[in-house]
Amino acid sequence: MAAVDFEDVREAAARIDGIVAYTPVLTSPALDSMAGRRLFFKCENLQHVGAFKFRGASNAVALLGEEAERGICTHSSGNHAQAVALAAKQRGVSAYIVMPDTAPRIKIEGVRSHGAEITFCEPTLEARERTAAAVMERTGATFVHPFDNPRVVAGQGTAALELINEIGPLDAIIAPIGGGGLMSGTCVTTRALLPEARIFGAEPAGADDAARSLAAGHLIPQTGPNTICDGLLTSLSDLTYGILSEHLEDIITVTDDEVLAAMSLIRTHLDIVVEPSSATVLAAVLSPEFSALSGIDSLGLILSGGNVDPEE
Repeated sequence: MAAVDFEDVREAAARIDGIVAYTPVLTSPALDSMAGRRLFFKCENLQHVGAFKFRGASNAVALLGEEAERGICTHSSGNHAQAVALAAKQRGVSAYIVMPDTAPRIKIEGVRSHGAEITFCEPTLEARERTAAAVMERTGATFVHPFDNPRVVAGQGTAALELINEIGPLDAIIAPIGGGGLMSGTCVTTRALLPEARIFGAEPAGADDAARSLAAGHLIPQTGPNTICDGLLTSLSDLTYGILSEHLEDIITVTDDEVLAAMSLIRTHLDIVVEPSSATVLAAVLSPEFSALSGIDSLGLILSGGNVDPEE
């Protein structure tokens, strides 16, 4: 799998300019006080489809050639599914989405709203891949992986690019980790623009394969995840593990209770709604482990998405 460099991110930013939303950066004196640092929240929950995933999907779909005319396929628990569905609709081609039957209803409805065809499967990676292979055989569609794709990673890196261009130098930056696409793009961008900045990841304790992988020095697949953070259930790929292992200082793991508390704080002090996966970053920053770190006065936090079922 080809590596990703900052030139890929800059080209992606130019390519998707005017297609993706330029999301705001919010601050809160109250949250700054709790953290003992200046916090800058990049609000990808306000991105099209309610998540950063539209950045990577838009870049990857834009770069497809004639093969896109046969349609585009992916598997996803929700946000990447919605992103591919919208990107395909904007290009005027069909989208075939494989989703676990446990996917949140709001994300299923979002995919359907863009006219995509959904095929449900059991909530395992093996079932996703098997079902996607059958769909591609039936339709001839081209697969766009949620994170194991350099074009997707480059697109995700544009969120950190916007954040740094707007705020200027930061001492550190943190993003959630699922498959590692957002975190990988964030690493590439941050290391290029802010070589001295410290880079952290946030991960739920019930799906901590990335933390265990970095500690072990080799990729450890995700097995039996148990967390409310439905967007962070997937394993890293060789591509994303390679990038994260090179650039991340640490991964902070947080409990579901800490995530729920962080969601509430974000709602109260920033007046926005984020999904549990997003809230891991604030939960991590408020943890005793992170609070003990010195030399971090300014910190960028990427809020990855805001698709929460109001009835859940």
